[in-house]
Amino acid sequence: MTRIETLLDFADTVRGFMPRDEGLALYAHAAVAARTSSGGTWLEIGSWCGKSSVYLGAAAEAGACVLYSLDHHHGSEENQRGWEYFDEELVDPSDDRLNTLPFFQRTVARAGLERTVVAVVGHSEIVAPHFAQPLDLLFIDGGHALEVAWRDYELWTPKIVIGGTLLIHDVFEDSSQGGRAPYEIYRAALESGGFADVAREGSLRVLTRRP
Repeated sequence: MTRIETLLDFADTVRGFMPRDEGLALYAHAAVAARTSSGGTWLEIGSWCGKSSVYLGAAAEAGACVLYSLDHHHGSEENQRGWEYFDEELVDPSDDRLNTLPFFQRTVARAGLERTVVAVVGHSEIVAPHFAQPLDLLFIDGGHALEVAWRDYELWTPKIVIGGTLLIHDVFEDSSQGGRAPYEIYRAALESGGFADVAREGSLRVLTRRP
């Protein structure tokens, strides 16, 4: 079994909400980005326990790229106690708050990706003004509240280089399938004229930055 196959199989075992077909598509499009921008800088917003970080990291490692994984690791609204996606095992007993950082760190370590995937622990709106490096790839999969998704879109997409890749997860045209915020920022990217549609797999959308 190759290194890539091992990583993709391992990703399936990690806690997360990304189906395998979408994860494989995430890897495949990231692999294309790695070939066109070897040694590039990538960033994902929302890493949870590291499932998407492994899919992206597999491609980043092969292309000598670095993936910055940004998350405050305390979960979004829908992850909190009493909500649909709450997981008691992720609660830190010392303060009774969700804390996915130890799970994320273990995932990256077990995958052998510690020199490729770099954790950035903090809030998107605080980190963004201090992150000056242009991005060859951006994956938006953070909070789905309207103001949170829009803030991620407005703060980070201007940093994508011409020809760079923008991936957005949980895009549902039918609001009964999921929140509207990822769909709205996806539509905004297209309507801005700054991005072109490339592909889709399930709720994953792939775009590229236009000149």
